[in-house]
Amino acid sequence: MSRLTEERNQDATVYIGNLDERCTEALIWELMLQAGPVVNVHLPKDRVTQTHQGYGFCEYMSEDDADYAIKIMNQIKLYGKPIRATSDKKNLDVGASLFIGNLDPDVDEKMLYDTFSAFGVIVQTPKIARDPDTGNSKGYGFISYDNFDSSDAAIDAMNGQYLMNKSITVSYAFKKDGKGERHGSAAERLLAAQAKKNQSLPNRLFADVRPPTIPHGGYHAPGTTTQTATQPPPRPSVINVAQARPPPPPTFGTSTPNRPPFSPPLRPPGPYGQYPSFQGTTTTGQAPNPSAPQGYNGYGAGLSR
Repeated sequence: MSRLTEERNQDATVYIGNLDERCTEALIWELMLQAGPVVNVHLPKDRVTQTHQGYGFCEYMSEDDADYAIKIMNQIKLYGKPIRATSDKKNLDVGASLFIGNLDPDVDEKMLYDTFSAFGVIVQTPKIARDPDTGNSKGYGFISYDNFDSSDAAIDAMNGQYLMNKSITVSYAFKKDGKGERHGSAAERLLAAQAKKNQSLPNRLFADVRPPTIPHGGYHAPGTTTQTATQPPPRPSVINVAQARPPPPPTFGTSTPNRPPFSPPLRPPGPYGQYPSFQGTTTTGQAPNPSAPQGYNGYGAGLSR
């Protein structure tokens, strides 16, 4: 059921951690099958006890299936323990890849991870080259970090140190293009620093674009109210309506020259056909001339010299 690490599609492989000791490859297969077609399940086992070491790998047919499995399977409980489902952080690989040589045959991927993760974030599952027929280690492997500071620290601290009774060599790995160049060049470091700088900067693409204006009173869904509605802008100054109206026509013969404009009459009108009389007029029972000003009853009537 398991397959060699070297043959797996790392982009479609899900790392499964925090597994209970009672978990088996068959059980993990049945569980992960709910997310998509499974190609391979591998739980690395201890060479002495033949029990798995609490983690494993599940390879899917496609990367989309692997991404979906990570979303729905992470923190699912098996035997009361929430499992961890993550993917290789390939998008964080900046080229800080190391070659570890002269490995003891008993050194596996987990030991490499536990040893070298002390220097920084490892972005991909450690790889150990193995014989395709026997599965035995070829004595070397690879590790990738997310920055060159971690890889430099790992080289300085681990090169020439003993791991499982053998002195290991740690150096930058050769690039896969076959030109004989190693990782860790000045150009790679410059690109990694620039990428890190770009990721730390805020997105300024639409920095100068103002948000759309909110209608007066704010926006809220139909049938709901909001207490934080945007206040409308202040209204422009409006001229007093009374001041904007034209002045009333002059009154003649009245005793209230200082009467304010548009004030109500001094007394209510009488019955139909009767109008209030003014000084100098005799209009009782007589309709006034509509074209004449108030108090005017003929030529020269009501005028004071």
